[in-house]
Amino acid sequence: MRQGGSGAARRHTDETRGSVVARLRARFRAHLERSRLIEPTDTVLVAVSGGLDSVVLLELLRFGLGDRGPRLAAAHFDHGMRPGSAADAEWVAGLCEAWRVPLERERAASPPRSQAEARAARYRFLQHAAARVGADRIATAHHADDQAETVLFRIIRGTGLRGLAGIPERRGNIVRPLLPFRRTELEAYARAAGLRHREDPTNFSPGYARNRLRHEVLPRLEAIAPGATEALIRLADEARAAEGAWESLLDEVERRVASADDDGVLLARERFLSYHPEVRARLLRRLLHRLGSHPDRAGTRAALEFIRLGASGGHFDVIGGVRLEREFDRIRLRPGPRRAESAVGDRPLIIAGPERGSGVAIIGGRRFAVEWMPGDEETTPTTAAFDAAALRFPLELRGWRAGDRIRLPYGAKKLKKLFVERRIGRSERAATPVLVDAAGRVVWVAGVARAAGTETKPGSPAFHLRIRDAGSA
Repeated sequence: MRQGGSGAARRHTDETRGSVVARLRARFRAHLERSRLIEPTDTVLVAVSGGLDSVVLLELLRFGLGDRGPRLAAAHFDHGMRPGSAADAEWVAGLCEAWRVPLERERAASPPRSQAEARAARYRFLQHAAARVGADRIATAHHADDQAETVLFRIIRGTGLRGLAGIPERRGNIVRPLLPFRRTELEAYARAAGLRHREDPTNFSPGYARNRLRHEVLPRLEAIAPGATEALIRLADEARAAEGAWESLLDEVERRVASADDDGVLLARERFLSYHPEVRARLLRRLLHRLGSHPDRAGTRAALEFIRLGASGGHFDVIGGVRLEREFDRIRLRPGPRRAESAVGDRPLIIAGPERGSGVAIIGGRRFAVEWMPGDEETTPTTAAFDAAALRFPLELRGWRAGDRIRLPYGAKKLKKLFVERRIGRSERAATPVLVDAAGRVVWVAGVARAAGTETKPGSPAFHLRIRDAGSA
């Protein structure tokens, strides 16, 4: 009887473990299908420290997606900041070999002196590794509890609404597919799937503020207000939604008050000053970021004061090498000497809205004269007409970048592969204009392809773009 009972218990345990694995894999698949963070056609570089979170992420991407899994490579960076880190690197190498995942690995030449320095070195390595393997995405294993810690830490430091939005699911080519999942869920999955991992003892050191939040502050908050962690996660979701609303409103404000020209961005000063101070601050920061300047609150306030009170003919220099110049009732935001483009450097062109305009882009050492306007004209290799409703402004005309993809009628394709298929050489690729919208989508590769779903439609407003090669820059 005991043996039979023991066998039944084992079967029940196995069924329970199988159910835990199946449920989380199903949620993970549904999340990727809904968010499209990772497409089956992507090449994904997975950052693997050897800790539980990153091992679970690699296992889910390797074994949890069936025939819809992307091509994978893993990356491990040994900071060399503690004894045993080299053993962790060897363990990760063994795991990747067992799972047949190619591994990119590197050890820091000298140990970073701080957590911030370590993070910067790690992300530099990840970007270089992604370029080497041709990865479209870099996946990291941040999860919902990391989100809660980030929001709490930023609250303590006095963040604004953007900071409350926490860790984004996507930033550039970096994606975080585990953000909807709690740490306890990942631990349960690892146990059920029989996954082993490495423990980093520095994760328990009270010398790091993050660790004190994780092991001391959040547990005490949970004791005082049960559900505090979930509430912080919801706060991030709400802040992110509010930021999205702000961005959509700023698109319209920018179209009303800003325009791009050869020398930077022009602001209609009186119209700009008619908006609420917070709207002015957000729009100015957006435009400055686009030009490579990232001022703090004090820097933003000072720039706004110059726009409001500065005399015509005066100027104000912002951190990052951007200069604000007042010309009667116009404010020009001009890249300063450190941002000036050399003859061989690219200078993208920003198209703020569908209203008629013109400008110059420098791409691959070639100067392109660009005109745009409402209306529909015949499409040629250097002109294109789009359904204006299908575009999200502002648009950017620039050179192609590694990882760029375009959605064609039969599916998404990397521009690199498209160029090879069309027998376009490297030098010609470098000077091929690429039009990208505010969502980061490639909508047109001049003379090569246009994105599906952007064609003009009867009765819908059209947007027309014309490019003329004006010779060497």
